[in-house]
Amino acid sequence: MKLPQLLAAEDWPAAEKLLRRAAGAKGAGAQVFYNLAKVIEMSGGGAKRIAWLKKAVAADARYAVAWFELGRAQIEAGDWAAAEQAFARALALDPADADARINLARLRLRLGDWMGARAACDRLPETGEVLAILYRAACELGEDASDLQQRMLADPAERARALKALTRVAKGSVPLRL
Repeated sequence: MKLPQLLAAEDWPAAEKLLRRAAGAKGAGAQVFYNLAKVIEMSGGGAKRIAWLKKAVAADARYAVAWFELGRAQIEAGDWAAAEQAFARALALDPADADARINLARLRLRLGDWMGARAACDRLPETGEVLAILYRAACELGEDASDLQQRMLADPAERARALKALTRVAKGSVPLRL
């Protein structure tokens, strides 16, 4: 009963103490571990929350939000492959989670999984970032990306992102006349 008041007051040390006690109790649930991880994050604990998020998904493997947060924490820790797996799991559990989907696409692009990056963009709105991911994947796969290039460059507000995508796959020559 005290936890909501502690969270509302942003009393992270007291909330952490309360949640650590609950986490040590027999039969502690995934939500206790998840909430403890979030409190640790809010108090600046950073990477320390990974162990608690792992306990949350071990306690309930269908806890999509915990998988998502584990992915975020693993990105911060620089573990791209583990983050990719966590976001893939979050998305498998909640296919409508656009945040998990775009994070998965970003990670797969970073890891050089061009087909996986493209697949992760499926069902995302056509934003400048999504077009850039699709363009880079198509180029890396040796496909004609001229339509994607035109669509990327059509929005003046997205030109910087478009030029970055163009130069990433240019192999020495930007495919435009400036």
